[in-house]
Amino acid sequence: MLKFLSKVRIEFNALDPRIASCMEFLAQCNARKAKESNPACQVLVKRRTDDHPPQITVTFVNGVEEVFDGTKIPAQTIRTMILEKGQLLETEQMFREAGEKWPVIIPEEELHMPAPGTKLKVLRLATKHQKKCYTRL
Repeated sequence: MLKFLSKVRIEFNALDPRIASCMEFLAQCNARKAKESNPACQVLVKRRTDDHPPQITVTFVNGVEEVFDGTKIPAQTIRTMILEKGQLLETEQMFREAGEKWPVIIPEEELHMPAPGTKLKVLRLATKHQKKCYTRL
C-alpha cells in the first residue's frame, strides 16, 4: 500500500472515541511489509488536543493529495481505495513509458464492438483435447 504513497499524515485526539479507523490504519502503515514496500514514505502522526475529527491525509507519488474522514471510513476501505488508485498510477506510468498518450481514449464505436470469441476458442481446444483422450482409451 505504501509503495504508491510519498506521505501519510494521521491526525487524531487520543481521547476521541472515534479514532479506531485512524489507529488501525496507522498499524497497517507501521507493518513491516508495508514499510519494506516503500521505506521513503513518510508516516506522520499528529496528536491533537482539540475537537477536530480524526482524519487521514495521503499524498500519492504523483503529488495528488487525498483526505479521508477517520470517523466515517474504515481503515480497510481507505487501504482498498489507495491500492485501486495506485494500480491506476502504475497503468498510467506503463502507458507513458511506452510512448502512449494518457488517458487512453477509446472511440465510441469500439465500445460497442463485440469482443473476440476467446471463450469459444478455448472451448473448442478443450473439446479437441477430450477427443484425443477418448481415442487413446
